[in-house]
Amino acid sequence: MAPGLTQTAERSVQSNRSPWRTRLEAGVAADFSESGQWLGVTLVQQAATQTKVRGATTAIVDGKGSQTFAEIMAEARLLAGWFRQIGLAPGEVVSFQLPNWSEAIAINLAACMCGLVVNPIVPIYRDVEVGYILRSSRTRIVFIPETFRATDYVEMVENLRPSLPDLEAVVVVRGTENRSGVLNYGRLLAEAPQAPGFAVQIQDPNAVKLLLYTSGTTGRPKGVLHSHNTIQSEIDAVGKFWGIQSTDVILMPSPVTHITGYIYGIEMMATFGCKAVFMDRWDAELAAALILQHGVTFSVGATPFLRELVGFLEHRGETRPSLRLFACGGAPVAPDDIRRARAVLPNCLAFRIYGSSEAPTVTAGVAAGDPVELGATTDGAIVNFDVKIVSPDTGETLGDGREGEILVRGPELMLGYTEWEDTVEAFDAEGYFRTGDLGFISHARYVTVSGRKKDLIIRGGENISAKEVEDILHTHPAIAEVAVVAMPHERLGETPCAFAVLNKGGSLTIQEVQTFLEDTRLAKQKFPENLFLLASMPKTASGKIQKHVLRARCKTDT
Repeated sequence: MAPGLTQTAERSVQSNRSPWRTRLEAGVAADFSESGQWLGVTLVQQAATQTKVRGATTAIVDGKGSQTFAEIMAEARLLAGWFRQIGLAPGEVVSFQLPNWSEAIAINLAACMCGLVVNPIVPIYRDVEVGYILRSSRTRIVFIPETFRATDYVEMVENLRPSLPDLEAVVVVRGTENRSGVLNYGRLLAEAPQAPGFAVQIQDPNAVKLLLYTSGTTGRPKGVLHSHNTIQSEIDAVGKFWGIQSTDVILMPSPVTHITGYIYGIEMMATFGCKAVFMDRWDAELAAALILQHGVTFSVGATPFLRELVGFLEHRGETRPSLRLFACGGAPVAPDDIRRARAVLPNCLAFRIYGSSEAPTVTAGVAAGDPVELGATTDGAIVNFDVKIVSPDTGETLGDGREGEILVRGPELMLGYTEWEDTVEAFDAEGYFRTGDLGFISHARYVTVSGRKKDLIIRGGENISAKEVEDILHTHPAIAEVAVVAMPHERLGETPCAFAVLNKGGSLTIQEVQTFLEDTRLAKQKFPENLFLLASMPKTASGKIQKHVLRARCKTDT
């Protein structure tokens, strides 16, 4: 029986009714379960334990205030009762496109209580991306803000609704009560069935519980599938590696709709009983104040977060003694950023990490007893994964120190993609996932990422598919041929840059490109920030565009 729950409050649901085929069918589960790498527990069980042990302790702080573990559990139970009342069945999908607000924690927990699959959607996405995700996932309920950062999310979803036959309801979080066509989150909770009328369902820990869409190199986002076991394995292994305790306080500036924010902002508190402090807008001065106010000990974020926090504190001549760990990843991290952080934050071990939605945390920084400089010069020690480096051309396994494609295998690896053909293509015969990243292994167990085989642009930790932008720009009447590549950016690491060959008599400016993309309702973060007009594209003998030539020009001409 799950700790903290009564016998009558439980109902076991061991079937996974989600529609996707997963790699569990190939017998992946047995070895991980027998070795103890899959713990066989669910988020509901973990949260119930924390509520029983430290129910009156603060679990989450955000811009609205704070909530205890008991308050979050109570809110989740009400929401889960509503899910059951309207007839949602295990395996169906509930989406939320929210900033870093505490309601995301309750939604996630309530979905797990009912055996639903939760689908976080990053707030920057607009009509193009959101429409695709909601259709592909066949989402039944979507939770959105009314407005955030000048975007009217209700208007966006209402425009999409005719193309979303599976969408049953739109729930507005922190919005006005009277907006027509949508439900209000606060009123919904007030009218939800009260416990003990709701029975918690103890789920199969191998069931799909998380669906995240990531930019694919084909231009079509890929749906990544995770179970309770894969996520819990990651949290357990990395938390132990970092020595996370219930006394730790996590600052979470990364979106909770990304794998990083989801794991460390939403779920880690249920495993270790630690407090999370959310930021829904990044501001270095506010981050410094929150660290001081709440005694923050740990944070995970993309390069700009660390760089700007350190810059602010350095300018003020201040430090933050409580901060002991800062894991930095999601975008290229310069060694000097890590060294500078160590100088300004003398009690803090700052380091690079490496992972993805498919393989959340392949490396986790510096292992105890190893030189701290490895946190600056490598992307960290391998934790909870088998890693091999292979030749991108032949697939031959390469020795330490030799650069090749990074392949990974382990208990926290995704169960697969929503499209089975994508899953088959992504794995080799030994069950290793092809990351599409290039790198090498040194110091026996440290990975250094040196480049990318896949055609992605990483802007401030956000993956952007070059092909997705190219496919839209190819419809512009002035463009005969176009290629989008990564351009260096001082703050964000990379940003999109477009190269175009125009039709005869055509003309085009970067402002016109951005206006055209704005009309398509693509997320603005994907807009190219520079445009080069060419007489012809550099190509191989077989006619393939030589993007490395275009990237080199970006570096010299910007």
